[in-house]
Amino acid sequence: MAVILQVDFPSQGPFQDEMTLAFKTLAESINQETGMLWKIWTENSETKEVGGIYLFDTQENAQKYLNMHTARLEGFGLSSIRSKIFDINNPLSILNHAIFLPE
Repeated sequence: MAVILQVDFPSQGPFQDEMTLAFKTLAESINQETGMLWKIWTENSETKEVGGIYLFDTQENAQKYLNMHTARLEGFGLSSIRSKIFDINNPLSILNHAIFLPE
């Protein structure tokens, strides 16, 4: 069953177009992660936070990615990393226009 992984952390930037340019290669590499179906990149320049919402095919693959990603972020000197993994209620999500939620 697919799961959602939510990750966010404080960041001084870059944001918007600069973020797009700075992290394009990283974004492309994330597509190669086992079980990752999609990612929505999140950012808030006012509160100085960035992160992402990911759809993974299994809890195990989400946890494996989270472990690797947390270590990578900490290696960049980032801290206060928050994360959660959620199961998805498919019937309600589809009712609210969610797409591509594998059973």
